[in-house]
Amino acid sequence: MPKMKTNRGAAKRFSKSASGKFQHRQSHRSHILTKKSSKRKRQLRNITAVHDNDQRAIARLVPYL
Repeated sequence: MPKMKTNRGAAKRFSKSASGKFQHRQSHRSHILTKKSSKRKRQLRNITAVHDNDQRAIARLVPYL
């Protein structure tokens, strides 16, 4: 059986937490920040867990992460 290839785009966007779940950075934080409230920008800073329903799909894209 040959090695599986990692989806490089997914590898750059997702990381694994200590508990083994995948995490991702939230969107809408890169530009046009002047019209967004401080509260919204502060909450977008956090890294959030990928939804449980999507965990297996991400695991297929990044098998060695």
